[in-house]
Amino acid sequence: MAKVCWPYFDPEYENFSTRINPPRVSVDNISYRDCTLIKVDSVNKPGILLEVVQILTDLDLIITKAYISSDGGWFMDVFHVTDQQGNKITDNKTIDYIEKALGPNGHNMESVKTWPGKKVGVHSVGDHTAIELIGRDRPGLLSEISAVLANLQFNVATAEVWTHNSRIACVLYVNDNSTNRAVDDPTRLSAMEEQLKNILRGCEDDNKVGRTSFSMGFTHVDRRLHQMFFADRDYEGEVTTEVDYPPSFKPKITVERCEEKGYSVISVQCKDRAKLMFDIVCTLTDMQYVVFHATISSDGPYASQEYFIRHMDGCTLDTEGEKERVIKCLEAAIQRRVCEGLSLELCAKDRVGLLSEVTRVLRENGLSVSRAGVSTVGEQAYNVFYVRDASGNPVDVKTIEALSKEIKDTIKLNVKKVPTSAKAPEANGWAKTSFFFGNLLERFLA
Repeated sequence: MAKVCWPYFDPEYENFSTRINPPRVSVDNISYRDCTLIKVDSVNKPGILLEVVQILTDLDLIITKAYISSDGGWFMDVFHVTDQQGNKITDNKTIDYIEKALGPNGHNMESVKTWPGKKVGVHSVGDHTAIELIGRDRPGLLSEISAVLANLQFNVATAEVWTHNSRIACVLYVNDNSTNRAVDDPTRLSAMEEQLKNILRGCEDDNKVGRTSFSMGFTHVDRRLHQMFFADRDYEGEVTTEVDYPPSFKPKITVERCEEKGYSVISVQCKDRAKLMFDIVCTLTDMQYVVFHATISSDGPYASQEYFIRHMDGCTLDTEGEKERVIKCLEAAIQRRVCEGLSLELCAKDRVGLLSEVTRVLRENGLSVSRAGVSTVGEQAYNVFYVRDASGNPVDVKTIEALSKEIKDTIKLNVKKVPTSAKAPEANGWAKTSFFFGNLLERFLA
């Protein structure tokens, strides 16, 4: 019998085009008076747009305009960006980081590796254990989750929590209180998993209420939260968000067909905000759509984004069912990060049980958390909570005064109204530098 010989493929062949034509990155502060121009030219590859947008948004840059073209073998992007205060990017360290991260050796940089994550469950990451939970939201749930972790002597070093359509998804990084290392004792992990399952389940015995399981993987945290909600099909639920959009701000999404070039054209018009482009590109990518061309612009509080896409198999969105599903998924992606009302920024010396203590105080004062970010830098813990009252209404001033009195001796509190326009208001006191969850989480895990 003849021996079958399979053809040999050089494992480096896939990177051959990149080595011949390495990415070219330019950061231009001369061409425009009010923004920095970032140009990226490189060989096209799957997911490259999301990679670039992810790096820019992780630096907390505001993308005011963008022009995308990746039809064929070449990828060309132009981004108009500013910092959170609307200024040009002049910091040399930031510019150097952008050039390296988006350049030829960006994929080798330790500092730009994707953040760890997984489907839903518990997974050891370096000196921390990552926990992912998704379930039905209810007042006080975050307080109950953090209390379980504190009772089991787990210290919450960093966390990200989103809520949408009565569902909650969170990623928490914890370590052992006594060793400051990841927990690898199967008995303790099993006890934690079981107790968290019971908390998520509450009084109901329904798989839809909450799930916990073990899984492996590595994904950017914000993208992971989108994926968790998408897998949970939160976009199918009745929209229960309390956000009261003015008619001009309500997201408007349409899907049309470009007959001449064979694309589906998705147009998004909505209120502008930070990381809007990331959320939309992330969702399209995870739904297996490829962006060939795009135009993004913002005018004051408004954002207008247009994407020319096809499915990975080359097909366009031809059925009404496909179009409706994409529209619902993009609406959900836009709304998950939207928070109205007040944000509470708390700073305190880190200790085991701090998150449990803070969330307990919020619950006892009748506050409901719609989104939260927890970070630890050195010995300091920075917690940011977006809150409303238990009925979803704006928080009463007296409630904030009572909250301040209760925690004033141990925790520094800064209260901010969530901005209603594209530009964030300048805070006072220690919070002049806002704490953006993603950026702090990246520094923490680096």
